[in-house]
Amino acid sequence: MQTKRTNLNSVPPPAANRQAIRRLNAEKYLVWMLLSFAASVSLTRLFLELTGYPQLGSKELHIAHVLWGGLFLFVAALLPVILANRWVYMANSLLAGIGIGLFIDEVGKFITQTNDYFYPAAAPIIYVFFLLTFLVYIFVRRPHPTDTRTELYYILEELEEVLDHDLSDEERDRILKRLETVSQNNTDPVFTNLALNLSDFFRSKRLYLKPIKPDALTRFLQRLEAFEKRILTQNRFRGALVGGLLAFGLRAISYPVSILSSLQHTHELAMILDRLVSQRLVRGSISLSLFNARLGLESSIGLILMIAAVLLALGFDRRALFISYFGLLVALTVVNPLLFYFEQFSMIITAAIQFVLLLAVVRYRKRFLQEFQEITI
Repeated sequence: MQTKRTNLNSVPPPAANRQAIRRLNAEKYLVWMLLSFAASVSLTRLFLELTGYPQLGSKELHIAHVLWGGLFLFVAALLPVILANRWVYMANSLLAGIGIGLFIDEVGKFITQTNDYFYPAAAPIIYVFFLLTFLVYIFVRRPHPTDTRTELYYILEELEEVLDHDLSDEERDRILKRLETVSQNNTDPVFTNLALNLSDFFRSKRLYLKPIKPDALTRFLQRLEAFEKRILTQNRFRGALVGGLLAFGLRAISYPVSILSSLQHTHELAMILDRLVSQRLVRGSISLSLFNARLGLESSIGLILMIAAVLLALGFDRRALFISYFGLLVALTVVNPLLFYFEQFSMIITAAIQFVLLLAVVRYRKRFLQEFQEITI
C-alpha cells in the first residue's frame, strides 16, 4: 500500500531529540583502528630492537615517540572537525590507531618513578588495553535495533555518495530499502514526507550510478573465499584445525613441562630462577605467585586444546569446537596477560596465531555445522 504525504501545516512542532546515534559502518572504522594500533606498537618495538633503541634529540632534549603519538592523535581529532567528507572517518581511524599505539607504547615511563620504558608490566597493560578496545568493537558490531530516526541518519550520510558522484546501484537499492522502512513504519509525518521525497529522487532515471568496480581489498577477499571453498573441504579444514590445535597445545605445555623436569636438576632450576630475577620478572611473593599461575593456566590450556584436537579428529565436531573455542578465548583473555608479563612482546606473534586459530574455529563451525549457518564472524 502506497504511503501518502501529510500536510505539515497542521502538524504540531515535535520536541527536540538529541539521542545519540551509532555511526554507519562504525565497526569497519574500529577494525582499521585496531589494526593500525597493533601495527604501530609491534613495528615500533621491532624497529627499536633492531636499531638498538636510538634516541632522537640532543644532550638536553629527548624527543620520545610518545610525542609523535600525540601529534597523530591531534591530527586525527582535527580532521573530522575541519572536513566533512566520509573518507575522513577512515583516515581518522588509521591516524588514531597509530597515535594511540605510539602513545601507549611508552606506558612504562608513566607508571614508574624511574621512567622505566622496559618495566615488565607495560606489555600486559598494552595488551589488555588492546583487548578492551576489541571488546568495544564486538559490542558495536552486534546488531542493534534501529528506529526510523536512525535509518534517516544513515540515509542522509549515504547521500554524500551522490554529491561525490560515487553512488553505486547496490548502494541505491540499500537506501531505497531504508526509505521504504521509514515511510511505512514511521509515525512522524515530517519523517514520512522526507522519506517519500527522497524515494522519488533515488528512483529518478537521471540519477547517475557509478559502475560497480570492487576495490583491491574486496577482490582479495573474494579470491580468498573462492580459494577456501575450492581447496578447504570439510576433511581438509578439519585436518588443518586438528594440526593447529595440537601444535599449539604441545607448545603451550612445553614450558611448564620443562620447569617440572628442571626440578630434578637443581642447576637448571637455578638458571631459570636467576633469569627471572635478573630480568625483574620475579621480584617478590606476588610475582612468584603470578609465575606459578602462569604455569598452571598455560598447561591447562595446552591440555584443553590437545583434547579438542583429538575429539575433532575422531569426528566429535560440536564438542571439539566448543572446547577449542572456550580454550582459545580463555588463552587470549586470561592467560595471555600473564604471558605478556613474563615473555614481553615476543608474545605478539603467539597471540596473533591464537586469534587466527579462533577465527578458524568459528569459520569451520559456520561453514559445516547447520545450526551456526547464520552466525557471522
